Amino acid sequence: MAAVAPSVPHTVEIPELSVHKSLTRHATAIVVGLASSTDTLRLVGGDEVDELVRGQGGRGLLELAAAIGASGKRGSVTLLPTLPLVALAGVGDGENSPEPLRQAVGAAVRAIIAASSGAQHVAVCAGASDAEQVKACVEGALLGGYTYAKVGAAPLPGRLRAVEVVATSTSGEFKQAVELGRVVATNVLLAREWVNTPANLLYPETFAAAAVEALKAAKVGVEVLDDTQLREQGYGGISAVGGGSARGPRLLRATWSPRGARFHLALVGKGITFDSGGLDIKNPEGMYTMKSDMAGAAAVITAIRAIAQLGIQVRVTAYAPMAENLPSGSAYRPSDVLTMFGGQTVENANTDAEGRLVMADALARASQDKPDLIADVATLTGACVVALGDRVGGLMASDDETAALILDAAELAGEDFWQLPIPQHLRTSLDSLVADMKSSGSRSGGALTAAAFLQRFVGELPWAHLDIAGPAFNAHEAYDYVPAGGTGHAVRTLVALAASLAG
Repeated sequence: MAAVAPSVPHTVEIPELSVHKSLTRHATAIVVGLASSTDTLRLVGGDEVDELVRGQGGRGLLELAAAIGASGKRGSVTLLPTLPLVALAGVGDGENSPEPLRQAVGAAVRAIIAASSGAQHVAVCAGASDAEQVKACVEGALLGGYTYAKVGAAPLPGRLRAVEVVATSTSGEFKQAVELGRVVATNVLLAREWVNTPANLLYPETFAAAAVEALKAAKVGVEVLDDTQLREQGYGGISAVGGGSARGPRLLRATWSPRGARFHLALVGKGITFDSGGLDIKNPEGMYTMKSDMAGAAAVITAIRAIAQLGIQVRVTAYAPMAENLPSGSAYRPSDVLTMFGGQTVENANTDAEGRLVMADALARASQDKPDLIADVATLTGACVVALGDRVGGLMASDDETAALILDAAELAGEDFWQLPIPQHLRTSLDSLVADMKSSGSRSGGALTAAAFLQRFVGELPWAHLDIAGPAFNAHEAYDYVPAGGTGHAVRTLVALAASLAG
């Protein structure tokens, strides 16, 4: 019998989650916060664990920590050879705000899994005293415990079996925080799975199919246009970019319309399942990670899924243009003039600037829905990585009020974005002699020019552009709760944005 090819996932496995006022007997590993000020170490939420360790006839946690040179510095983790295994997670000065707590728990769980051979039941004793801290503990544990399974391999050992958060209460508010953390983290993990899936498995057709399955389960309406429909309906950008591949492009449209919703949010995410650069081909080094060029689409699809699962009272429409950018006899060329959805014409300057073309079509279509706000997410420009590094996303917006909405949501979610301008002189660099505009202008300020191009397709609507070319894919070692590979960046920000718009 022939082997069955691996499929693209549409769900992820999540451990059992719970909140307790004290430790249960089931934990195989315990996370305890360790704070430091000057040369003094102190436990954050670890008094019960300290008593447990002392009761075994050994020294207390602080004595053990001092003896082996443990640090309370944020991001540090020290494993103690106790039963159960104790991971001391550095929380800095111990302020215990959500993001440092999320990072500490994520780093500790990642260390526990790396040091263990079997499935773990992890207790988090890090001083959670409010709902936001409980949510941060859950998210940190689930995000830090993620590992991408090798294609075709047996399930990896050492995964999480259960996570219990020890908090000051088990009230309904705290239990709701556990559920909120579960839903948000689950969708971040699904976005990571899609970004990490090799491009020979995840291409427009299979990506769209996996997304449809994921969204239908969340009762989100979904429709997909294929390559023939895209050509017939005038999506010149998506059709051109996908024309060089034997695997035709797709456009996914998802809708969440709860009763009573007063605000309409449109999300648009770039879904280039592999980017070779087209005829303006990339070098091998630049091409290797380009399976991740669909991270924007993964973010908006999983975000609307989370928004629906949480029942957030905001109408959301999400668009994900999907294409594979390859060179061939049917590929589009530099200097081609494309007629985009809605009728504007574009002189193509570079086939390796393909993302803005598929995004322009989707933005023009989203604008027809007359939303109150459009937010787009894309791994759009290397220039943004040069400007902000590989852990911070760029934010460009139609106005400062709109930018503030995104920045507030990002801060609440614990994701880093930095606002950049769209200068007028870069807008005029897009002028063309043969079409309404060029797709690219000056090499200087490339991220800003790309935003200026996209804005031409949203008209006067409030709009924000999130360039996640840096933080969408971690090509280095794992840190905190961020693994090597796909990160799921922007999912949490979009969910927080929707929640803020619901009032």
